[in-house]
Parts: sequence; structure tokens; C-alpha cells
Amino acid sequence: MTAPLTDAFSTMLKTHDVILADGATGTNLFNAGLQAGDAPELWNTDQPAKIRDLYQGAVSAGSDLFLTNTFGGNASRLKLHGAEGRVRELNRVGAELGREVADKAARTVVVAGSVGPTGEIMQPVGSLSHELAVEMFHEQADGLKEGGADVAWLETISAPEEYRAAAEAFALAGLPWCGTMSFDTAGRTMMGLTSADMVKMIEELDNPPLAFGANCGTGASDILRTVLGFVAQGTERPLISKGNAGIPKYVDGHIHYDGTPELMADYAVMARDSGARIVGGCCGTMPDHLRHMRDALDSRPRGDRPTLDQITAALGAFSSASDGTGDDTPPPRRNRRRRG
Repeated sequence: MTAPLTDAFSTMLKTHDVILADGATGTNLFNAGLQAGDAPELWNTDQPAKIRDLYQGAVSAGSDLFLTNTFGGNASRLKLHGAEGRVRELNRVGAELGREVADKAARTVVVAGSVGPTGEIMQPVGSLSHELAVEMFHEQADGLKEGGADVAWLETISAPEEYRAAAEAFALAGLPWCGTMSFDTAGRTMMGLTSADMVKMIEELDNPPLAFGANCGTGASDILRTVLGFVAQGTERPLISKGNAGIPKYVDGHIHYDGTPELMADYAVMARDSGARIVGGCCGTMPDHLRHMRDALDSRPRGDRPTLDQITAALGAFSSASDGTGDDTPPPRRNRRRRG
């Protein structure tokens, strides 16, 4: 068993001005032949070479950190594919493949164990209990730790109850962690949280993350407005911005993200200048996007914190008039949960 390098991420935070994370998992795997409706996590054992290629693509493009192919690696999601009994195995192998790639790199690269939502609604609105959610996240975290992940990486969470359950599970597993939520509904998460709400929740956790922030959402402009919302709360914890490569459009039977590598380079610099310490891409972000992001972060000097007008001028309009934090903002509609 490979021992996790539990201080690698903390050390990187101390030694790097900004950390470049990776891009999309799903988009890259679909391009490699994954079919809609298939469980990507099964490729950890069925197509390990393609998973190594996924990880290597981010490393070769300049990423300091990449996420494992384990987003849906919990018992609830794997049950849909008859693989609920393979949680520990699939997470362990996903992390082991990542460890192989990271350890061959000429520089330090952090392996972050991706942990997505359970896909269920938690009590009192739904039926998933806190205890069962903790159990599911704990099982997944144990597999990631066994495989050598440096840090657990919770992502695309909408409900505070689920975020709290994961925090408790990571403590039980003895695995350091980071955690992002998706603010995709008029500046709020699907379950109604604003950026200010998230900061307050983080500070109340018994086991707070090493870094927190936002991922996915509705585009590069929106996620930067959310990052500015975190900053406005005065938090001193490192912030994460992992935005989509533009806006999804349906083209020739496939989802295509319209964000160019040049736009994502501008986004990366503006995310850094907005206050994010960890910058990456989410849906639609390919290695070419990452290469441009790496070059921009390395070559462009730090600037002043951008204004909302500067963000929209560079990256496009916001998807909603408000970020959800104003008192006069109506509650959002609860849309379907999307996978990041």
C-alpha cells in the first residue's frame, strides 16, 4: 500500500503563489470513447491506460494538481451500475494510477481524490440520513487514502448537509481535504446557498478544509463573481476557482463548451487577481486550455482585483443579474442536479 503524502498540498500552498489545478474529467473521457450513461470510475480497472493518459494530459499541460477519476465513486452512484460493492477498490485504483503519473513527474504534483455528491437529497428534505452520508463518504475516502491520494477533493456540492457529512467522513479517514460547491442557480447553489453562506458554514466546521471555493456553475464570469463574494467575507482560507470553459452549447449531437484557450487564460489570471490561490477548469476544459492558463499565470504580472464590469468585458455577461447575496433577491428555483 502506498502511503499518502499528507503534507504535499499544504507544502504546495506555502511554496506556490498560485496553484494550477486540472481541467475536465468527463469531457476528456468522452473524447476518449466513454459512452453517455457509463460509469467513468469503472475505467479505472477496465481502461487504466486511458485514465493514466487523462492524468498525464493535465501534468504535461502544466497542472500542479489533478483530480482522480472518482467523482461518482460512492455507493449510491455506483449502485446504478451494480458496482456498489467496489467502492473501495475503484477509488483505490483511481488514486494509485494518479500516484504513478504524479511520481514520474519532474516536479511535485499533488494527487487530489475527487469526491462528488451522493446523488441523493439529504434529510429533512430527502431521505438520506447524515449517518449514512458520512458512511458513504468515509468508505470512499478510505479507498482514496489507500491508493495514495494526497488530499480529498470534495466538489460540485449543493447542500450544506452533504458538505458537513463529507467533512466528518474525511476526519474519520484521517485524510486532509478541500471542498467546492457549485453556484449554478442565479448565484446560489441548487439548494439555495450563497457565497456568504458557504464562508459562514466553513468557519463552523469542526474539520474545516485546507482550501475551499467553487467549481462548475454556469461559466467563467459567474464563478469569478462568486470568488469575489468569498473575498468580501474577509476569509483568510485559500480559495479555489475551477470554472467551466465557457457556456455549454448543443452542436451536432454533442455538448460543446465555447470557451477558447485564450479566454481561459484570461479567466485564470482574473481568478488569481480576484483572490483565488488554486485555479483550474471544470467542464469543457482540455489540455490546450490548461497550457494557455499555465502560460498566462507564469507570464502575466499580478493586477488589481477586477471589477464586475472588467470581468464581463473580458469573459462575457453573467448568467443572472445578481449573485444571490442581496436581500431583495428571490430564492432560486431548485433545478436538477448537474454533474461537474
